[in-house]
Amino acid sequence: MKKIGIINSELSRLISELGHTDTIVISDSGLPIPPGVKRIDLALKRGVPGYLETLETILEEMQVERYTVADEMKKVNPELFELSKRMLDGAEAEIVNHEQFKALTRQAKAVIRTGECSPYANVILHAGVTF
Repeated sequence: MKKIGIINSELSRLISELGHTDTIVISDSGLPIPPGVKRIDLALKRGVPGYLETLETILEEMQVERYTVADEMKKVNPELFELSKRMLDGAEAEIVNHEQFKALTRQAKAVIRTGECSPYANVILHAGVTF
């Protein structure tokens, strides 16, 4: 049995298989997931697990060089935007409108659906390299 890190087998496998610039999405419970994109559904109930908890856990194992959020997050959910920015310190930020964000999810290796129920609690993480 694994001693540390992510114990969800799908999520652990996904992160271990990422290459440079591959993307994954952490989403709230309402983001539409495009057909053909792998869904890793972590949602248990409203708010569980939360977006920030999921982001924090993924950042323990994933090297992120860039992230993308919707401009609407910055406007409608500024506290979550600032917390995300702090957690992703050192990674380049890209801000697009929500429609562009949804279009970008089509290229993701997977969408990780959380139980988060606050507006625009979504981020695209672009994999970096550790060397």
